[in-house]
Amino acid sequence: MRQIFLDTETTGLSHESGDRVVELGCVEMVNRRLTGRNLHHYFNPQRANHEEAVRVHGLTDAFLADKPLFSAVAQEFVDFVRDAEIIAHNANFDVGFLDAELKRIGHPPLKQLVDKVTDSLVMAREQFPGKANSLDALCRRLEVDNTSRTVHGALLDAGLLAEVYIRMTRGQNSLVIDDSPVQSEQQVEQPLIAVDLTAFVLPVLVAEDEEIAAHEAVLSGLDKSSGGKTLWRSIGASVQV
Repeated sequence: MRQIFLDTETTGLSHESGDRVVELGCVEMVNRRLTGRNLHHYFNPQRANHEEAVRVHGLTDAFLADKPLFSAVAQEFVDFVRDAEIIAHNANFDVGFLDAELKRIGHPPLKQLVDKVTDSLVMAREQFPGKANSLDALCRRLEVDNTSRTVHGALLDAGLLAEVYIRMTRGQNSLVIDDSPVQSEQQVEQPLIAVDLTAFVLPVLVAEDEEIAAHEAVLSGLDKSSGGKTLWRSIGASVQV
């Protein structure tokens, strides 16, 4: 199973109004193990950032001015994600922006290129209804270290999302997971063997006189403190034959 954890940073909130992708981060996982293959690019959006966007991701117009256009790395991106499951937090946002970028250069939308798109925000809302489910909130709840996240970064956030996803779906404490089919000795089911209990002689231990006297003394004390006969004596009387 090949999964790509994906995140984007943008000039603003609306690709329909002409906002563009300025950063793309992809982290590959195969069979629930990080492979170390990542895709990360900054882009010249050919337009100015909104001030609010810069406060979120810290990518200024000056920093992005000499970066490649999205079209220059589009094929690399398409090849990287093709036929994989895409996992993104609030996936409609990222997919909408990427579809807009792909459409500009004549590529089909993302869902036609990949196996499927999974929205981890929808998953989190189902698993933690009524709670905050931002990536930061999930990191805190699931004890994922996000201390390096002083600003949003596409590659950093994609990596955090991979860790969050593993913990949401399996409760693991780490991405170092052994998915091999080999079972431990404790996990291997053992066949049940019928045992003939009549072959065993069970010893009967008879109480000594001192033990019987001590027991009676305890019951008498309980009778006196409760003002009546203890439940133990009542049960004993009812089963005598």
